[in-house]
Amino acid sequence: MEACYITTFRCNAHCLMCDIWKKPPGDRKEIGHELLEKLPEGLKKINITGGEPGLRKDLLEIVSTLHKKTNKIDISTNGYFTERLVEVGKKFPDVAFRISAEGFPDLNDKLRGIKNGFDRALKTVIRLKEVGVQNVGFGIVISDKNKDDLLDLYHLCAMMGIEFGSSTMHNSFYFNKFDNKIEDIDNTVEKMYKFIESLLQSKRKDIKLRIKDWGRAFINYGLLKHIQGEKRPIPCGAATELFFLDPYGQILACNGSETPWIMGDLKEKSFNEIWHSKQAEKIRKTVAECQRNCWMVGSARPAMRTYPWIPLLWIIKNKIKLVMKKNIWC
Repeated sequence: MEACYITTFRCNAHCLMCDIWKKPPGDRKEIGHELLEKLPEGLKKINITGGEPGLRKDLLEIVSTLHKKTNKIDISTNGYFTERLVEVGKKFPDVAFRISAEGFPDLNDKLRGIKNGFDRALKTVIRLKEVGVQNVGFGIVISDKNKDDLLDLYHLCAMMGIEFGSSTMHNSFYFNKFDNKIEDIDNTVEKMYKFIESLLQSKRKDIKLRIKDWGRAFINYGLLKHIQGEKRPIPCGAATELFFLDPYGQILACNGSETPWIMGDLKEKSFNEIWHSKQAEKIRKTVAECQRNCWMVGSARPAMRTYPWIPLLWIIKNKIKLVMKKNIWC
């Protein structure tokens, strides 16, 4: 089972595709790292996200606590708070960092609504590598607004020997957005086909990064399906294979629903009580009937582990097609 901890809804960026920063906290107080002790041990992976997790002054304590619950942690961040992130990287060089980059400097800063955002992100990547963090890279939210920078940004990451993750726009309570829409679908799809082909034909020197590129080709195949309004390639395992913890201690099924699907409150009950409750079973039935066809890394990754033969066969089939100079199947 995997988990995602939404540390805060606060964010110093004002992204065009995400209004999470507009969420009013009201009189609610973000939970401290102490409550994280109630999470189960032996989780396969924990993603630390926000909002912007770099805004949490206790980020190091958060990572220290969660490090006892799993041996795989990744942090999704815009990279603006370099020193706070480097502090984490120094103590926990095994933590992975995905730093937002929506394109090259001018475009990134426009889409992210943050001055010098790309420069700060690049600086953070370099600093993290300097202190020994092995798994660091950029992450992009693919849209028709940044499709032309997609392939070049991937090539930059390949040359730097760093990771390159991707997602696309979604509408949900989490993003506080319900009007995200790709207008130029045809040209966006064309760019994504080329990107997927490049991932399948990865020429990275590091074999681990090359294999990761193959897996990310399938991730982007799922993103392509979402953009085209088609069914996701693997069933969703929200509330079964993964869960979310929001900033106020509520255990959620996922972050892709229109309204929060709350399983229980960690401040009031133990995790096991919540996970095996009637409310949790009710939420699982809701997930089983969901037709939203979200495809976000947080839910796609554990689904790929549950059904490994689906991405594996897709990768093999399409690599053979490329060798034979045929178009890939998407």
